[in-house]
Amino acid sequence: MALDKTKVVYQIYPKSYKDTTGNGIGDFRGIIEKIPYLAELGVDMVWLNPFYPSPQRDNGYDISNYTAVNPVFGDMADFEEMVRVGKEHNIDFMLDMVLNHCSTEHEWFQKALAGDKYYQDFFFIQDQPTDWLSKFGGSAWAPFGDTGKYYLHLFDVTQADLNWRNPNVRKELFKVVNFWRDKGVKGFRFDVINLIGKDEVLVDCPENEGKPAYTDKPIVHDYLRMMNEATFGSDDSFMTVGEMSSTTIDNCVLYSAPERHELSMAFNFHHLKVDYEEGQKWTITPFDFEELKRLYHTWGKEMSERGGWSALFWNNHDQPRALNRFVDIKNFRNEGATMLAASIHLSRGTPYIYMGEEIGMIDPDYDSMADYVDVESINAYQMLLDQGKSPEQAFKIIQEKSRDNSRTPMQWDASLNAGFSTGTPWLKAGQSYKDINVENEIDGPIFTFYKKLIRLRKEMPIISEGSYLPALEDSQEVYAFERHLDGQKLLVLNNFYGSEAEVAIPAEYQSGRVLLSNYEDVELAEKVSLKPYQTLAILVK
Repeated sequence: MALDKTKVVYQIYPKSYKDTTGNGIGDFRGIIEKIPYLAELGVDMVWLNPFYPSPQRDNGYDISNYTAVNPVFGDMADFEEMVRVGKEHNIDFMLDMVLNHCSTEHEWFQKALAGDKYYQDFFFIQDQPTDWLSKFGGSAWAPFGDTGKYYLHLFDVTQADLNWRNPNVRKELFKVVNFWRDKGVKGFRFDVINLIGKDEVLVDCPENEGKPAYTDKPIVHDYLRMMNEATFGSDDSFMTVGEMSSTTIDNCVLYSAPERHELSMAFNFHHLKVDYEEGQKWTITPFDFEELKRLYHTWGKEMSERGGWSALFWNNHDQPRALNRFVDIKNFRNEGATMLAASIHLSRGTPYIYMGEEIGMIDPDYDSMADYVDVESINAYQMLLDQGKSPEQAFKIIQEKSRDNSRTPMQWDASLNAGFSTGTPWLKAGQSYKDINVENEIDGPIFTFYKKLIRLRKEMPIISEGSYLPALEDSQEVYAFERHLDGQKLLVLNNFYGSEAEVAIPAEYQSGRVLLSNYEDVELAEKVSLKPYQTLAILVK
């Protein structure tokens, strides 16, 4: 698979993008309406979060039918029209495939419960549970009906893990992938795909809540090669990305190296845990710049030298807005947003933009817990109270770390509900929408900067193809790297702070050309004082 490395992906959370029916939930017709906007931005592919029928216990990641559309988003004809209109604007669609587990309401699980032995072998059912913990808390095992046995669920109790060791399971899942390929889909994002390789006999694993017993097992690579061969591998224009839970560089090289015929690229999340105190999400602590820089350099250098490929991102549907986490938004929202963008779009890997990021959207600044709907946040609030935090302290942590921060309606204009819906949105719009919205921002510094970054990746092979080398590793304020290709060199400097940072410019770059900066009038010299959140890219031939 020859991956087109010039492409940029835009993630849409369908529920929150654009509602055309007034029911407060975004839909396919809303996405169709906004395809010209996406074309204006210049993105090549749109990744959609799950829109399949689902009891919605885990936000659509608990799928009860893999080859249908949840009527709340429209119907199959709407989906097909969306794909067709996208193609007219040179935009393809990437679907979220949740193949590690399915909803317990899926007919496979229901038949298994009813005693069908064929379907019981689709799941992990055994007499004794192991000591593994669910990622959502509590045991990873639940009683299998009234049989006295237990089934495995690494996530919610309604999400039963699928047994990939069973060739019939693989056959059914590959059919699902090909069903959507036949609909014109050109990409897949595979949810927690590195967890599919469970052992034949599942045993206790006291280490790290049981994770080593089922994460990144060697057989996952075999399964991915089988899927590649049976589905998308024959199509060179296809793009696939694996969401890798608690993964390693060694495995991500294997998952994404083209000659291995597994996936195009891998997501990892290590860089978005640098503001977790002692590894705990529900805490408030300043981000650890040294750790962020170390992670980016280590992954960047190793993936580059060993032929792997990364998906690069700051935001998604499970993370608070990066602007709130890494930038002084009161004073430097524009500068911070453009610096964060350059720090990944000029790097080695495929950049992903999460809806609203291109206009500098920020966390919603809700007033009370009543505004939140995310089950994880509601549970965490109770947990924080149980730990002895005051309601004020607990609420402040939820405000900073809730997944709902990124799930608020897309801010289209300054009208009621940010122009997202004429009804009551399923989740309240953020308070900033009167100022921060597409209508205000489309000619503004953030949106135009994103357009330029996307264009540069298409025009300059050094950006899409070049190698990655860490630079200025001793700097305590600046994340810097070099890209090299065919005698060309690019130096990218990113000041992560709201104060000036002086950097020594390497001699060969002092006479280079300023390719890009988010400030005007940059003079190159032996030393340059980077302004707050300045990004500066210097090209030499």
